[in-house]
Amino acid sequence: MLTELLIINRRIQIMLKIITRTLLLLVMLVNIPVLSNAQEKLIDEVVGVIGSNVILFSDIETQYLQLKAQGNIMGGSQLRCQILESLLYQKLLLNQAELDSVEISDSRVESAMDARLRYFINQFGSQEKLEEFYQKSVLEIKEEMRELVRNEMKISEVQQKITENLQVTPSDVKEYISSLPPDSIPLIDVEYEIGQIVKNPPITVEELSRSYDKIKALRDRIIKGDNFSTLAILYSEDPGSAGKGGELGMFNRGTMYPEFEAAAFNLDHPGDVSEIIKTEAGYHIIQLIERKGEYINARHILIQPKVSPESMEMARTTLDSVAQLIISDSLTFDEAVMKYSDDPNRISGGLIINPETNSTRFASDQLDPSLFFIVDKLDVGEISQPVRFLTDENKEAYRILYLKVRTEPHRANLQDDYDKLKNLTRADKQDNLINDWIDEKIEDTYIKVNEKYAGCTFLNNWIR
Repeated sequence: MLTELLIINRRIQIMLKIITRTLLLLVMLVNIPVLSNAQEKLIDEVVGVIGSNVILFSDIETQYLQLKAQGNIMGGSQLRCQILESLLYQKLLLNQAELDSVEISDSRVESAMDARLRYFINQFGSQEKLEEFYQKSVLEIKEEMRELVRNEMKISEVQQKITENLQVTPSDVKEYISSLPPDSIPLIDVEYEIGQIVKNPPITVEELSRSYDKIKALRDRIIKGDNFSTLAILYSEDPGSAGKGGELGMFNRGTMYPEFEAAAFNLDHPGDVSEIIKTEAGYHIIQLIERKGEYINARHILIQPKVSPESMEMARTTLDSVAQLIISDSLTFDEAVMKYSDDPNRISGGLIINPETNSTRFASDQLDPSLFFIVDKLDVGEISQPVRFLTDENKEAYRILYLKVRTEPHRANLQDDYDKLKNLTRADKQDNLINDWIDEKIEDTYIKVNEKYAGCTFLNNWIR
């Protein structure tokens, strides 16, 4: 079935190419330790060479097994052919990076590895569980990741360079959708546009004082010689770092709260401990681990002031009164947002931003279930009663929700779905640019593919 689709027409080829390249790159990005473990169990042979870069049978088979393990991808020889073509494409980009002398600094690689390890640790629940699963220390995992991550970053820079001057105009979008057969125009599912008015419950002076005294006592113990990491494990209220002794991994400016960064980057020597810092998250003390250029690694202890039940009830009562004002038409939702909401998005009408698309539209499967069950019961223009939720800072608050838009399922059109169609047009133009680049580079690059794969249906002419 997949082979037939590859042959039907150029447009389906392009879409499959986008899916194949994106999917296989994601497998590389997310599952490096898994692939490394699996690779050791496979018998290798060279199946492809591009310039000085070699593709092994194990490279194909580990990605094949990983995709199969996801359970939603059909296997077979054609999937292996797709994997091989994706690897040929990656090696061609890597070969170009070497020709262009693309360099990735050690600090950037370290930062990327630390970010990826934080993702792995969050998935497993702790560093210990990660190490137990792979039967390797974090340092050993990082060693395996280092060259792969560096190569991925080189590949990404070459990709960006190929498409850096691409522009998409309204006429491009109109031409693209006009070129699609009617039944190929994307189907848009039900979408929601949701506003919110947020009320953060006030924290009492007594609670602020209690939290400050607690972190001051911890800092005093550290200054007297107690181990920072041990105290972080025992007392820090940051769930993401406490289990790691408060360690955050390498980060640069623009990553953390401004007050936190200012204090962290002001530390001069490994082991130095900051004064007590207050951010939106609470009170922190920071210890410098190491500094590499514009990046530092630090650990911290966080103590979060707690909200009293009385403050929570005050926030709920306030929003209940706001809701009644809106329902009685004494106040519009937009006016109430500006007057009462503690949400940073209040200047944009309080609309919730979809982190996946950076737009204000959500498909039903992109909504948190607790949010979906509330707004799905609302009529357009209706608001909810105050509901309790956790903010992005992991703090309890109340909000009232407003259903601004609920679309009906429909074929995409320029009036309602321009941004989606623009993204599709951009992807189409990007793929055409990349395809032209591949064809050009194939002509003047040494490429050798194992004859066992001569029967593959490739999208580009890798076998000459």
